[in-house]
Amino acid sequence: MKKRTIGYAQFGPAFGDRTTNHETIRRMAGNGASADLLVFPELCVSGYDFRDRDELASLAEPFGSGPTSRLARELSEAHDTTIVIGYPEKAGDQLFNACVLTAPGGTLANYRKLHLFSRESRIFAHGDAPPPVIDTPAGKVGLMICLDWLFPEAARVLALTGAQVIAHPSNLVLPHCQKAMVTRSIENGVFSVTANRIGTEARTDRSLTFTGSSQVLGTRGELLVNAPLDAEHLGLAEVDVDQADDKMITEENHLLEDRWPDLYRRLSGQHP
Repeated sequence: MKKRTIGYAQFGPAFGDRTTNHETIRRMAGNGASADLLVFPELCVSGYDFRDRDELASLAEPFGSGPTSRLARELSEAHDTTIVIGYPEKAGDQLFNACVLTAPGGTLANYRKLHLFSRESRIFAHGDAPPPVIDTPAGKVGLMICLDWLFPEAARVLALTGAQVIAHPSNLVLPHCQKAMVTRSIENGVFSVTANRIGTEARTDRSLTFTGSSQVLGTRGELLVNAPLDAEHLGLAEVDVDQADDKMITEENHLLEDRWPDLYRRLSGQHP
């Protein structure tokens, strides 16, 4: 049995103010110091609704050597916690919607969002690698970001790679994700942590209001803790991560072994 405390830190980032957002992350990580895994929202160090690619580039930073990676490493070591933070990544002349994971002992990993939402595709490059699973003291943590929730293949490939917990930094404006993640947890037998943001951004010709309601779900889709729609909130739940290794549905049915991949060829773009 591996009892772990996993959770989210929901807040409203200040657009373009990395210093203020880092201070909020530092404060909330301190308040959640008992957590083994703490997940922060998508792009929470920069804000979301960039006017153009130049503005995004001015706020993006490299993975590993950038200030957010350094902060995450610092917090992981200080609180003995696995930390996941969403940030805009700069890699050469490419810009990605990414999240960094750090864990005690020096583990450092990165994920670049695959499924870009709305105007994101005008300024961000699509992710260039499958969603990763990282072995951490909090368990085997898989990474996906926001709209990845709408594509069941993303969560499934994490489960097939051994994920016990899906860390899901988000900036949700569509109304269905929190309910859909119940299904993602059930159909993959994994815990999931959706860390959403709050607030409204009206920086362009549109206004985006984020839906809050961050949550931690169990392997059968049960709601373990959740946040309000529009308030800062730190949510933690104690779980046995080993439960995610039990994929039996009945005595005769296994969640992953009962699949028929040869009959699902269209999922990989192949003809039957």
